[in-house]
Amino acid sequence: MEKTKMIYLDNAATTRCKPEVVEAMLPYFTEQYGNASAVYEFASNMKEPIRKARETIAESLGAKPEEIYFTSCGTEADNWALKAAAEAYQDKGNHIITTKIEHHAILHTGEYLEKRGFEVTYLDVDEFGRVDLDVLKAAIRPTTILISVMFANNEIGTIEPVKEIGAIAKERGILFHTDAVQAYGHVPIQVDEMNIDMLSASGHKINAPKGVGFLYIRKGVKIGSFIHGGAQERRRRAGTENIPYIVGLAKAAGMHQDSMGKDMEEVTALRDYLIDRVLTEIPYVRLNGHRTKRLPNNANFCFQFIEGESLLIMLDMAGICGASGSACTSGSLDPSHVLLAIGLPHEIAHGSLRLTLSDETTKEDIDYVVDQLKEIVARLRDMSPLYEDFMREKKER
Repeated sequence: MEKTKMIYLDNAATTRCKPEVVEAMLPYFTEQYGNASAVYEFASNMKEPIRKARETIAESLGAKPEEIYFTSCGTEADNWALKAAAEAYQDKGNHIITTKIEHHAILHTGEYLEKRGFEVTYLDVDEFGRVDLDVLKAAIRPTTILISVMFANNEIGTIEPVKEIGAIAKERGILFHTDAVQAYGHVPIQVDEMNIDMLSASGHKINAPKGVGFLYIRKGVKIGSFIHGGAQERRRRAGTENIPYIVGLAKAAGMHQDSMGKDMEEVTALRDYLIDRVLTEIPYVRLNGHRTKRLPNNANFCFQFIEGESLLIMLDMAGICGASGSACTSGSLDPSHVLLAIGLPHEIAHGSLRLTLSDETTKEDIDYVVDQLKEIVARLRDMSPLYEDFMREKKER
């Protein structure tokens, strides 16, 4: 089958860099290329675009510019938040609380810290992937120093009760970090209102380039450097500033802030149209994640009696880009840890499909995708002995 079109519905994995973002970045590659740490005017002028970028990012969160620290990605920001907080507050305690559905940047960092004497509680979630606040409260100990709960899940799109979690952490005097890589730029986030002490974000989820992100650290949070060397980022994150990418990140962040209300409304409507068509027109399918408390662009399904990998290959042949699980685990044959955590059995979790829209997705795109999906699912089920057995048993009842 020759591809006649390409519909990209894997925006949770990465997004297209917007032309306006590339345009904003270009001068800092070939014209204004100085190292901001040098003393001569040509280089020291480079401090100004970094300052402006920091202000733009801070404004999007209701934060102070000096609370924004640029990183290479969300994974670095997650590692920095957890490892540095654990080290800085170990005199107070050694207990950290997170959830079973976090990105592996958090889960694997938790495992790393466990090997170094810290105790980590991985909270269960409900069938929609939401944290139960009473379960969280019950998990808190006198030695708890950090709670890290993602803002929204990267696979099923469920948005957590972040404001309530922040209030619990503040009341108990515990640091609260949220991995907002999927949420930042897509839904409103205010760090003071939500009592967030640290927040991770990544540029390539909001139409900025890969290779840049940031960590928000509330003023007064006493955590040290994660990367040692020079005095950049107010001595907290060494390494020559990646000025073109920092400028690109700020440009994308500003664009997302300016259009957020309109984009949320339009993308949510398309998402719901997609969900309604799939659930109505394809049998033996379930929606994963909360029906309404979810990211505007996320739809995640499980199709019984088929393998997600086969589904992705056939969608690709039809010119459709989707995902089964997260991009960081796409090479794994194991079912998604997120789907298992919300209670799905292995055989159903294996048949997952994540479709994530953008502001460029059209209703025509969705119609084409659903029409192709109906045919592909039917074709795969015709080849499935499990489906054949199921239908035979159903007839015999």
